Amino acid sequence: MNPARHPTGGTPASHPSPEDVVWVLPGDDGEAHRTSLLVLPHAGGNAHAYAPWRERLPAGVRLLVGQYPGRGARFTEPLPERMADLVEDIVACLPPDTDDLVVLGHSMGSLVAYEVTRALTAAGRPPRALIASACRAPFLPNPSPVHPDTLDDDQLVAAIKERGGTDDGILDEPELRELVLPSIRADFAIDDAYRCADTTPLDCPVAVIGGDVDPVVPADALGRWADVTRAAVTTHVLPGGHFYFQDQVDDFLSLVTTVVDGVTVRPEYA
Repeated sequence: MNPARHPTGGTPASHPSPEDVVWVLPGDDGEAHRTSLLVLPHAGGNAHAYAPWRERLPAGVRLLVGQYPGRGARFTEPLPERMADLVEDIVACLPPDTDDLVVLGHSMGSLVAYEVTRALTAAGRPPRALIASACRAPFLPNPSPVHPDTLDDDQLVAAIKERGGTDDGILDEPELRELVLPSIRADFAIDDAYRCADTTPLDCPVAVIGGDVDPVVPADALGRWADVTRAAVTTHVLPGGHFYFQDQVDDFLSLVTTVVDGVTVRPEYA
């Protein structure tokens, strides 16, 4: 990772705290968790955006949310330059009692989720299922690259607004925009360039969800995820664009809960 300081001038932390890398949000009724759901955010996203899902998940599901470098408590860390910069700390910082795990990503986060699943499988800790939302299959080129290195700040903001998913109030406030754009640029550059290096199929089931009018990843492209696993693949299309779930979070999380509850047999590690 590039040792350069964050664009704001902060000093990077060499060893992030596990609780800053993976947020742990258990149920609030004291019930022991039976399953953990690990959520990996979209490009430019952060853990704060996904933490409210805790209130809509069953009490026995522990919500884990990844926080990438350059945002939140990790703000002063060097910005990520490659997929491994997003994946390695997540894998290393999972709580030690994360045995029964479902991994979910949205948009670029689905690629992170795929790589986390591959890393855990290689380590003999395969997740029980993978959920990919609004994302191309990992062996395909990005169908809607942003090319952030060619855009000035105003052009990048326009591209972000077109996709949705980021509060326009943040993007329209100069001081806030200055804080968030570096991490967004870094994530989009990774998303543009990423192609999986190893296409060995996974052994866990994969559920794929997308929006029917998504301009970034058309719904008819979601089926290509069937090539990433030897296990079952299910595809669900909901009304909406790239951030379809924001307008129907209950329907979306109902599908997620079905995966969490319905996949009962943990795949054997080969």
